[in-house]
Amino acid sequence: MHHLDLTSKADTNMRRLSGGMKRRVLVAQALVHKPPVIVLDEPTAGGDVELRQSLWRFIQQLNRDGHTILLTTHYLEEAEALCTRIAMLKHGRIVALDSTLNLLSSLAGCRVRLKLAGYLPATLLPQVVEQTDGDYLLTLPSYQALESMLAELRVAGTTVQEMTLQQPDLEEVFLRLVGRTVQ
Repeated sequence: MHHLDLTSKADTNMRRLSGGMKRRVLVAQALVHKPPVIVLDEPTAGGDVELRQSLWRFIQQLNRDGHTILLTTHYLEEAEALCTRIAMLKHGRIVALDSTLNLLSSLAGCRVRLKLAGYLPATLLPQVVEQTDGDYLLTLPSYQALESMLAELRVAGTTVQEMTLQQPDLEEVFLRLVGRTVQ
């Protein structure tokens, strides 16, 4: 009588898979019993762009199908795209726990990227975050501050060649929060 050891055969087959395929198999194994809560720990770490995008679509579909998904990630872009509620940790302590929308709204203001023909008035220099050859990135306290910024540029005779507005992202929220001292 021969004994077939399926475990070692499965282990051997798993070792032959690429990192992305291993991640897919592990997620599939976790879903076999259709659990109501799914915990995914860094599911896209080390994966290529294609794997990350396919896992994002899959996670979103699982959520639409009624599964609650607990996702841990260091990729804030991923958290912003996939999560409706976010907890941010610093040294193992929660420094923020709120809806993604509320966290993003907590940063009043906006960022403005300008390409100028001319100089930036000195009154706007305190708001500059980055500067390279006539390109400036400024942080403004509110969207209403755009009008006063544009008025200052007009008074200085500076022409705006390009202007883009950027919404705050989770990375900016996180950096502001981890800068605070945790009690």
